[in-house]
Amino acid sequence: MQTGSFTGFTVALDDPGVARITFNTPDRLNGMTTAIKRDLIEALTQAQMSDAVRIIVFTGTGRAFCAGDDLGGYGTTEVPGESLVAPIHGGHHNELGTFNGLRTISQQLNTTIRKLDKITIAAINGVAIQTGLSLALACDFRYAAASARLGSATLRFGLLPDEGGHALLLEHLGLAQTLDFVLRKKIVSAAEAQDLGLVHAVFDDEVLLDKTTALARELAEGPQVAMRLAKRSIYAAVDASWEGALEDIAAKTAIADHHPDAREGVKAFQEKREPNFNLWLENL
Repeated sequence: MQTGSFTGFTVALDDPGVARITFNTPDRLNGMTTAIKRDLIEALTQAQMSDAVRIIVFTGTGRAFCAGDDLGGYGTTEVPGESLVAPIHGGHHNELGTFNGLRTISQQLNTTIRKLDKITIAAINGVAIQTGLSLALACDFRYAAASARLGSATLRFGLLPDEGGHALLLEHLGLAQTLDFVLRKKIVSAAEAQDLGLVHAVFDDEVLLDKTTALARELAEGPQVAMRLAKRSIYAAVDASWEGALEDIAAKTAIADHHPDAREGVKAFQEKREPNFNLWLENL
């Protein structure tokens, strides 16, 4: 996975395999553009295919995690960093362009996050609105700073949560709460978001990244193959029948049970010691 400064974000890789993606346009509240989204999709594709990456953490700089799409500069590429991909037309210039732009870029970003088998964490350091909220909800874990505020709020502009925000909210809130959240254009505090089940935990601003790093390292030291297979089975079970969920996890168990991590886990239990997982990753 390439590290460095790219279009609207930086990528760093820390031991043991924690990739940190930091949005770095604080003057624009880390608002998203077509170019940023396309570079993020490429960076995440690289992360998925790199054995050096175990966990992916998203966070922002300044007062925002991501305050949504940058409506003032959405089609531009004038943001810090080197582009990972060649620029293309972002769509939204007519009806079909909007459909293609959403399906190919905006929605594809959240789809890419959801399809990762590696575990993702959003460290919500500040405002997370619309695209920013949806990106966080697409992650597996969400830690929030006490000062963070989260909302959909697209209807304040007469717009829709078109990047998939409606479906992600429905997963987390259920039908009644999603209707209330979206139609009443709510923006809630971090504490309210935790009460609603949108975030896992809330921490004082100054310790958010420390707490997130601790979680990332804990997950990175776990048995990566079994954890990734378990993640995929849990997501698959959401929409599967009982029989379908059993069939899926049986197929994945046929892989996990015969992996060296499983043998190490059983041996460590028998020897009454902590397991030493992921030896297969040590020589990268």
